[in-house]
Amino acid sequence: MPRRFALAAFLTGFALAVALAPTAVASPSRSAATPFPATITVSNGQVTIQKRPSRIVSLSATATETLFAIGAGKQVIAVDNQSDYPKTAPRTTLSGFTPNVEAIAGYRPDLVVISYDPKGLSEALDKLGIPVVHQDAAATLPGAYQQIRQLGKITGHAAEANALAAGMKRKITAIVAKARTKAAGVSVYHELDPTLFTLTSNTFVGRVYALFGLRNIADAAKGGTEYPQLSAEYLISANPGLIVLADTVCCAQNARTVAARPGWSRIAAVRTGSVVRLDDSIASRWGPRLVNLVRAVGTALGRLGRQ
Repeated sequence: MPRRFALAAFLTGFALAVALAPTAVASPSRSAATPFPATITVSNGQVTIQKRPSRIVSLSATATETLFAIGAGKQVIAVDNQSDYPKTAPRTTLSGFTPNVEAIAGYRPDLVVISYDPKGLSEALDKLGIPVVHQDAAATLPGAYQQIRQLGKITGHAAEANALAAGMKRKITAIVAKARTKAAGVSVYHELDPTLFTLTSNTFVGRVYALFGLRNIADAAKGGTEYPQLSAEYLISANPGLIVLADTVCCAQNARTVAARPGWSRIAAVRTGSVVRLDDSIASRWGPRLVNLVRAVGTALGRLGRQ
């Protein structure tokens, strides 16, 4: 699998079981006044944050987007080199995939958020007394909403996080409800790169397409992987009615370059102009901009219905 979308493979490769840990019963006024210590259960177990963190290092691009979206951006002092959104995030050369423990510790963080735990990163930071929250890739929409609420709880922004998750759910539900009938009988191809690597319905993004009732042409492909590489012959014969390009930034793909590929002018999506261009990062993360992905698909289906 090409390295450029190893992140996307990792992101949707694992199921995350997340649930808020039980807390002691307290009066509403006391709970509102003292949200800390806050305890959540994540991939590295039960994590308790004793006080509101003010020096957060995020080594997860999705977590970075979420932290800023819920109002915790001022508490973030450093993010990894994959966190390119929002533009105001304090980017560094830190890596979430080949992390340097000393470099991370050098920022004197009181919380580190990760989506990958290579070479015992969380354990190494824990030995230094640095709390780590490991949120593995969300497998479902409810899992994504839960992660947002968890980050809100441990940063002191529970109300904002709850509002964000509720708003995302409301918008996504409305978009799907409006466009789902137009997806009947429509097949989709999601392109990860121009060598025709794609993803199946067993991935997080694949489940987004399933919300609409779209048929993913990759599901019938041979190879036994959630990220198969299709042949041009197979793809042309599958004749998808909708093409979603998640390689517009990395590889400058668009409707024109797709149409110029040998034999692709016969594909239904190309003939009807049903080719959706996505920012690569939107299709590989499960945070606040997930609504953008759903909206892009819904808009494309709406246009398809008028043709």
